[in-house]
Amino acid sequence: MKRLPLIAAGALALGLCTTARPAQAAQPTLNLFIWSSYITEGIIDGFELQCGCTVVETDYESNAEMEAKLRAGGDSQYDVVVPSSYYVPELVDEGLLQPVDHGKVPNFKNLFAKFQNPAYDPNDQYSIPYQWGTTGIVYDPKKLPNPGTGWDVLFDPKINPNYPFVIPKGEGRDQIAAACAYLGYGFNCSQESQWLAAAKLIVQTKKRPNFAGFVDETPGLGQVKDGLIAVSMAYNGDVATCQSDGTCLKLKYYLPSQGSEIWVDTMAIPTHAPHPDLAAEFINYILDANVGAALSNYNTYASPNQASQPQLSGILASRLIVPNDDDLKNLTFLAPLRGAQFKLFNQIWTSVLQ
Repeated sequence: MKRLPLIAAGALALGLCTTARPAQAAQPTLNLFIWSSYITEGIIDGFELQCGCTVVETDYESNAEMEAKLRAGGDSQYDVVVPSSYYVPELVDEGLLQPVDHGKVPNFKNLFAKFQNPAYDPNDQYSIPYQWGTTGIVYDPKKLPNPGTGWDVLFDPKINPNYPFVIPKGEGRDQIAAACAYLGYGFNCSQESQWLAAAKLIVQTKKRPNFAGFVDETPGLGQVKDGLIAVSMAYNGDVATCQSDGTCLKLKYYLPSQGSEIWVDTMAIPTHAPHPDLAAEFINYILDANVGAALSNYNTYASPNQASQPQLSGILASRLIVPNDDDLKNLTFLAPLRGAQFKLFNQIWTSVLQ
C-alpha cells in the first residue's frame, strides 16, 4: 500500500474535522470496511491526526464478500462501507444501510452534478460517491496478439485455445453480463432465460483445459502482469496504477464493443454502525478537494469530486480513466436487482461456481 508522508496527510485534513471533542474524552475508533488497496495510509493518518480518532481498516475483494459480512453482524461492527452503485439498493432492501445525514456532509457540494441524485439512490439518501471507473479486458499482446474487440477473448476458444485465463468470481453481475453481451442479449440482460444461457456458457468455459479458475479482477490483473495467465477482466484504475509504476507497460486494456460496465463506488453507513457521526465526518473528509485529489492520485481512479480536478495527475485525464464519447456509447450502469430477482440471480451464480 502506498503511503503519503504524515505531515502532508495532516495538511490535507487541516480544518476538516467538524466534531469537537473534549481533551479527556476517550479516543473513538472508525471501523472502515473497504476494497483492498483503495485508500492510502496517509489519508487515513490525516483523518486520525485532525479528528483525534483511530481508524481500523478491513479489506474485501467483492461486493458479495462485503454483503455477507454485513448480514453476519458486520452492520453493527463497521462504520463506513464502500459498495458499488448497483449494490446500494440491494443493501437498502436488506436493511443493512442507514440514511446519510447530509447536514453533516457539507462537502457534498464538491461533487459533479452528474454524480448527485443518481437513479440507484435518489437524493443520495443512503450513499455518497467515492470513485468511479470501468470494467474491461486486460491482456498480454505477446500471448494474444489478436484478441478481438469484445468478450470473445474469454468465451470463444478459437481466440485463445492454449493460454491460461481466468473469470472473476465476485458476485457474478459483470460475469453474467459479459456472457449475455457475447450471446447478443446485451450487457444489462435481465430475463431469467438470458441469465441461464449466460450461466451455461460460463459453465462450458470452465471445462476448457486452459481455464485457470475464478479469481477476482484485481488478483486477475496481477496474474496477467506476472505472466501466469494471458487475459482477465480488470478495472481501469488497477491497470492505470501498474502502468504508472511501470510494472505492466506491455499489457493492453480495452472496453468490449459488445458492451461493458461503468460504475460508481460509494460510501455508506451500516444500519447499526457504532459511530455514525464519526462515519459522516469521514465521508465529509473524503469529499474535501485536497483529500479527493490525493485519493485519485493514489489509486488512479476517476474522481466524482469536481473541486479535486485541478490537482489530479496527468494519467487521470487519459482515455484509460475518462472514456471518450465513443467508449461511453458501449458503457452502461448495471441495473440493481431487488427482491425475488436478486435471489434468483444469486441462485444461478452460485450454481455456476459449484
